[in-house]
Amino acid sequence: MTFLNADLHCHSVVSDGTLTPEALAARAKANGVELWALTDHDEIGGQHRARAAAHDQGLAWLSGVEISVTFAGHTVHIVGLGFDADDAALREGLARTRGGRGERAREMAEGLARVGIRGAYEGALKYVGNPELISRTHFARYLVETGVCKDTYEVFRKYLTEGKPGFVPHRWATLGDAVGWITRAGGLAVIAHPARYSFTPTEEYALFSEFKAHGGRGVEVVTGSHSSAEVVTYARMAQEFGLAASRGSDFHSPDESHTDLGALPPLPGELTPVWDLLQDRVVH
Repeated sequence: MTFLNADLHCHSVVSDGTLTPEALAARAKANGVELWALTDHDEIGGQHRARAAAHDQGLAWLSGVEISVTFAGHTVHIVGLGFDADDAALREGLARTRGGRGERAREMAEGLARVGIRGAYEGALKYVGNPELISRTHFARYLVETGVCKDTYEVFRKYLTEGKPGFVPHRWATLGDAVGWITRAGGLAVIAHPARYSFTPTEEYALFSEFKAHGGRGVEVVTGSHSSAEVVTYARMAQEFGLAASRGSDFHSPDESHTDLGALPPLPGELTPVWDLLQDRVVH
């Protein structure tokens, strides 16, 4: 397989990133990315800007989104690539998925207030490009700004994960919903960063099995949060389940992300890259 510097997972100000779609496209091009997708959380409002910016940069582009899913009591993320960004059913499904974030954010702020951190909701709003998409990341940035924690990783560890004062669960879309919306809009569904989920082996096998049964076709093997050992693990899983392999940094911010756009190692050579299945949907 000829190496392609594809980065098919990143976030803009339309969800919880800090750069505009235009700035991300420019950064991707400068970093040697050859095929790029913007995958904002539960929102495709930045897709037309991303396509135009990619065109201006001479960068090949795929439409993208990262959909939040509840599976076996965990939040799982499903990336969609190469779909019709104007598909009505996909847009309606994502709007429903976003709908619970505002109420959840207020409950998170109440939990933080109970441990002496006041004004967190208003503080988080300062970081939100799209109020419908207020998230834990926006709260984390506020807590770093006010000196409660030294970085966003400390915020999540102390305040925003299960069992901590600011954690509030949210019921997202089902796995079947997310894969169905993507597939019916002409796209390809991918399990995002599978090593990040705290699944037992049985739960993980169930996730991959159900995902494939619903029509899912890919898995992120190389991503910003995967170690080299995890790349090997999920390369094997891709082969076992007959899934194509994706590659994406999950870049959010120059100040927060461990892995920059375009800085990932290549996919293992024995895998089928997702872009081989999406060649007719790449926009040049």
